[in-house]
Amino acid sequence: MTVAIEMGHTSAGAPATLDLEELLATRLLVQGNSGSGKSHLLRRLLEQSAAWVQQAIIDPEGDFVTLSEAFGHLVIDAEDHTERGLQVAGERARIHRVSTVLNLEGLDAENQMRRAAAFLSGLFDVERDHWYPMLVVVDEAQLFAPAVAGEVSDEARKLSLGAMTNLMCRGRKRGLAGVIATQRLAKLAKNVAAEASNFLMGRTFLDIDMARAADLLGMERRQAEAFRDLERGQFMALGPALSRRPLGLRIGSTDTRARNASPKLMPLPEAALEDARAVILAAPPPEAGRPQRRPSPDLLDQLRAAKAAATEIRSEAIEIPVSAEQLAERRERVDGILGAILAEPDAGFRAVGVLYQEFVVRCRIEGLGSDVPDLGEFRRMLTRARAGLGSDLAEDEAWEDVTLRAGILPEDMQGVFMMIARAAKEGWPCPSDIAIARAYGSHSLRRAQRLLSYIEEQGLIVCQLDGAGRRIVTLVELAWATAPGDPNAEEALQSRAG
Repeated sequence: MTVAIEMGHTSAGAPATLDLEELLATRLLVQGNSGSGKSHLLRRLLEQSAAWVQQAIIDPEGDFVTLSEAFGHLVIDAEDHTERGLQVAGERARIHRVSTVLNLEGLDAENQMRRAAAFLSGLFDVERDHWYPMLVVVDEAQLFAPAVAGEVSDEARKLSLGAMTNLMCRGRKRGLAGVIATQRLAKLAKNVAAEASNFLMGRTFLDIDMARAADLLGMERRQAEAFRDLERGQFMALGPALSRRPLGLRIGSTDTRARNASPKLMPLPEAALEDARAVILAAPPPEAGRPQRRPSPDLLDQLRAAKAAATEIRSEAIEIPVSAEQLAERRERVDGILGAILAEPDAGFRAVGVLYQEFVVRCRIEGLGSDVPDLGEFRRMLTRARAGLGSDLAEDEAWEDVTLRAGILPEDMQGVFMMIARAAKEGWPCPSDIAIARAYGSHSLRRAQRLLSYIEEQGLIVCQLDGAGRRIVTLVELAWATAPGDPNAEEALQSRAG
């Protein structure tokens, strides 16, 4: 069954329809200057298709939150959630088929990119059983897939650009249909824009944007001037879901409105403000809840004195010798606390910072408050613990090479490598995909398989399958090899190590 939704009327007055099923397979790019009607077009598309397909909207300005009142969209305020929380929210929204609006209003550019990337990753990485059709609308897409580096960090830009590339390049097979809108094509990454097969081009004035729009629509360069004459709400359409030839259309009305409407002219008050200078330039009121700043002319002297006092105290501190038995007992207690935390069902999927806070609290309860490892040491302990290593085994000379070779991997992968090394040293079966994903902190078995491939590409391991389809992993140079293990087994090394 073909579902045709009405977007408005053509220049000739005929209904302008959009084939929704074709759109899900071919994606859509909308371009137009500010005020050309892009958000209105997206709102019309979302309203007309809400009854037919699940939707997710990446909303940097909070314009689409009003869809929740009329169509039941779940509004997620990004500033109230962590990146990990938004990734899980994306997965759950896909699994339960709930239409959502990710409201990024109030966040700076870098945090908008990070949180949008996390949410899109959750939509993308969900298991195959939940690859339901979904319309993913990204307003102001140039913010999330910029053509050139801006003021945000390289890490945030890579995360966001990677998520947008996955949406537009690989999302179709997962049921994700990307609909991206941008003010300027020149600011949008070309590999993201190039994946769209349907185009709606609105009013634009810059020559470079008009030329690119004309090229995408198959128009001659001399016809590009027509984009300057388009009125608000008028677009040129082309694509298998819209029209086989460039077609002018006007977007129809919508049932909902954005919270931030276009500004309207308003006459000035008739009565002039008396003594305007005194009112406007009056002294500002004191800031509530913030103490007044007091001058500190001798601040540098105070800092030097405090530093000298701290140095003197450290030099006078008496070091109490600790026996080997006390060190062994302390190490055993710390290992027990870490083991109890990791024994909780969701420990493998919680952020390191959250685990560390719980670890510190438990150490203080056990009377180890003054000897709690710092966050860096805790990360190393956590890596060893997820690999099934205690502190005593990790300090064994035989593990020096393993630790050294693990150091070339990213920190979150080192635990997986050490878990495989432990299985190879002991001759245990190769860990299953479930065990590897759990050690990495993920539910995705595909991610576990990609992780093994990445470690193999670094020259650290060699993966083979025997005649029964069981996996054998050999550590390069160390000549350790795991016993054959079923990649699809429910339990493997972790339960044995535990």
